[in-house]
Amino acid sequence: MGILANTVSVCHFKVLGELPKEELGDFVLKQLAANRFNPIDQGSEELSLGWVHLDDPKSSDFASAATCCRDHYFIFTLRRDKRAVPSAILKAHLEKAQDEFLAENPGFTKVPKQKKEDLKEAVHAMLLSQTLPTPATYDAVWDTQSGTLTFSSLSPKVIELFEDHFKKTFEGLRLAAFHPYARAESVLDEGNKLLLKQANKAGGDNYLELVKENQWLGTDFMLWLMYQTMNEASEYSVNQPGILLEKEPFVGYLDDRVVLLGSGENGAQKITVAGPQDRFNEVRSALLNNKQITEATLHLETGDDHWKMTLKGELFHFASFKAPAVKVEKDNTTDEGMEREAVFFERMVLLEKGTQLFDSLYASFLKLRLGNAWSEQEALIQAWLNVCSTCGGKLA
Repeated sequence: MGILANTVSVCHFKVLGELPKEELGDFVLKQLAANRFNPIDQGSEELSLGWVHLDDPKSSDFASAATCCRDHYFIFTLRRDKRAVPSAILKAHLEKAQDEFLAENPGFTKVPKQKKEDLKEAVHAMLLSQTLPTPATYDAVWDTQSGTLTFSSLSPKVIELFEDHFKKTFEGLRLAAFHPYARAESVLDEGNKLLLKQANKAGGDNYLELVKENQWLGTDFMLWLMYQTMNEASEYSVNQPGILLEKEPFVGYLDDRVVLLGSGENGAQKITVAGPQDRFNEVRSALLNNKQITEATLHLETGDDHWKMTLKGELFHFASFKAPAVKVEKDNTTDEGMEREAVFFERMVLLEKGTQLFDSLYASFLKLRLGNAWSEQEALIQAWLNVCSTCGGKLA
């Protein structure tokens, strides 16, 4: 689903690099146009990749700023059309072509190797020309005020494809994944940033090392959230800048689905606990057996608004991120273009509120995790885990 759908899976990046000296809107428009999508419906090409309008994936002209600019946002969609011939069909047609060759050339008992390669290439090209390309689209919203880019796919291959095409399109700029350590740096004050740096287990600034060596950020965060869900009021207050007011109260808790991972006799062992939970006894048992929570369904609520996501602990990707429904008032004078813009801005407000709540929750955890009170918190969590499953109830 696209970024404007009520439920979408997203990951976040920071846009890094030196911005062009020319007006940014002109630069973006020019580069999108130069790297736009070109249809392959009428040909036999296997692949076409390029930018299209977020509002209309059939359009890729980028003739004016209105096609990709909404106030301080740039919006565009990566479209990939791909033709693919199923291997079973290719094999059947190739066998037929080889039989025809042998029938026409009785002096051969088998098809020569080079001829077989030529036949395979010809058959593949023929089948490609008879196959319609399958389109796929992935939305991107670049917030130039925060330098954050939101992308609507969690597939590693698609993310890599997007990063490469973005870098190719916008020379001098690149995308940096907003992984747990990077997000932690963005939500902490200077004093806690220093504590985070001291707790950093990576030896350098390499992306893969920062993620791999600091997985404790995700696992400890979700363990703490699990404890808070079962033993505390799960009430917090906004502490990060954004649309919501500072100190505005909200609720955050885990429910519905928890995934744990750990080592077993036969290698890595994955446990999924699904459905509304009471005391999470199965989860507690797995945690006591050295399993760690790697993803869970997180709920965030403020007032009458409710956000829900499956939080991926390793990279902090938001899977199935569901925000409140967009509500746009319109009358008979509202044209289609104005309505689309109104829907977009309302959608961005809702997504940014949800992200602000998440960042506030994460910051609350980090201040505790990096401070002197964490050892006491760990003892409480361990005591809760040790409570037998039949005891239930909150800890005294």
